[in-house]
Amino acid sequence: MEENTVKQERITTAQNVAGEYFKQGLNCAECVFQSCLDMQNVDFPKEVIALASGFGGGMGQTRNTCGAITGAILALSSLKGRKNPLEKETPKERIQEIQQVYIPFKEMVQEIEQHYGTLICRELSAPHGDFAGKARKKNCKEIISYCAGLVAKYAEQE
Repeated sequence: MEENTVKQERITTAQNVAGEYFKQGLNCAECVFQSCLDMQNVDFPKEVIALASGFGGGMGQTRNTCGAITGAILALSSLKGRKNPLEKETPKERIQEIQQVYIPFKEMVQEIEQHYGTLICRELSAPHGDFAGKARKKNCKEIISYCAGLVAKYAEQE
């Protein structure tokens, strides 16, 4: 199978898995993070999902930064984050290293912002009425799926 086809299949699968988690009652951040853990076979204890719980609803339901986006950052961090930030000997080396680590995160967030025009939960959901309404839930599921797909995309990049 062609490499691009395999990548697109992984993206589509990640989108579907995250959307299914939303239907099961996980919050936006948990959906994206858990779908990544499933897809990438990350060897973390199941309790690690607790790291994402507080980011739902735009960080504790304050409707600030979208939970799907923060979940995507958590998910990508589990794959591309520094495993030992103190491994480099000097602060200068650590700073240089983290600047390189940030690159895929920055690109992913910029891609989300370009796609939606904002990263803020209340702005993303405002056109869709009541926070508990069907239209808003459909919109959130789409954003969750999109963010999970981007994690799959950026996970593949070197």
